[in-house]
Formats: sequence, structure tokens, C-alpha cells
Amino acid sequence: MYGLVNKAVEGFVKEQMGDDGWAKVCAKAGLNDPTFISMDSYPDSVTYDIVGAASELTGLDGATILEGFGRYWMLYTAEEGYGPLLEMTGTNVHEFLENLNIMHSRIRSTFDELRPPDFEVTDATDDTLLLHYRTERPGLAPMCVGILHGLAERFDQKITVEHRDKKDEGADHDTFFVTVVG
Repeated sequence: MYGLVNKAVEGFVKEQMGDDGWAKVCAKAGLNDPTFISMDSYPDSVTYDIVGAASELTGLDGATILEGFGRYWMLYTAEEGYGPLLEMTGTNVHEFLENLNIMHSRIRSTFDELRPPDFEVTDATDDTLLLHYRTERPGLAPMCVGILHGLAERFDQKITVEHRDKKDEGADHDTFFVTVVG
């Protein structure tokens, strides 16, 4: 994953646990130099190790941490200069999700080794949609749930998310039934 992701994980951990907590997470994860450069690519294992260390130190399961991080990610990327790109992607959860793959295509021109997930919206109505989430990386469905809730906050919408098909339980990809409430 790119340093941008790891810098966001660092910000999330510091927000939750403070600077001392971040230092403990880095030590537990075996990171000797926890400095990340946004545009550099890092092994996925670095990010997984950070999440695992944070889970052990907080007693929270990895899914809870990933969901919280997904929510945080939506705010972080806007603050890191991607706000205009996010604004062009959509004005509500449904529109944003419909255009997410296009946004990733634009970002790919900056991040040469980017391997983003694939998002497909089907069965959409005015207030519901089925989101198909495909990624080569295992265990990140909770992060997707957090991203969905972060999007809802960004667009001042309220949503519910039902994780239907689960890749880690044998499905070929994850699906989420999203309902806009109110």
C-alpha cells in the first residue's frame, strides 16, 4: 500500500491512542523507522502489522479498527489535498460510489503501483443500492464499511450497511446492502 494509507493509519492511531500509543504500536509491529512518504509504495504487510499491533494493544478486534480507519480515511484524504477530486466524484453516497472506479483511474496516473479495489453498484433505487466490493487484499471489508459511513458523514446523509456476501466466508467478493435513511 502507499505511504498515504500508512500516514492515514498513523493519524488514526494517534487520534485514538496519542503519540505514545503510536510509538507502542510501531514497536509492537516491528517498525524501526515509522516515517512514511505518501507517494512511496510499502508492502501490504506493514499496514496489516500496524492494525494487528493496534488490535493487541487496545483489545479491539481488527475489524473494529479497520472500520474506524475507513471512516477516518474519508476525512484524511480530503485534508491531504484530495478534496477537489472527492468533490468531483459525487455529491451523495450513491453518486460517489458509481464514480469511485473512475476516480481510482485518475489517481492511478499519480500512483504507478496502485492496486485499488473495484466497486460496482447494482440494484439501485432512490434510497438503496447493492455495492459489490472486489479486492485482492484479504480482510479489508470492515474498512469498506467504515468508508461507507465516512461518505455518509461527508454528504450529511444517514445510512445503514448490511454486509451480505462475505469473501472470507467463501463468496467470490463482498457485497453490502446500503440504505439511505431519512
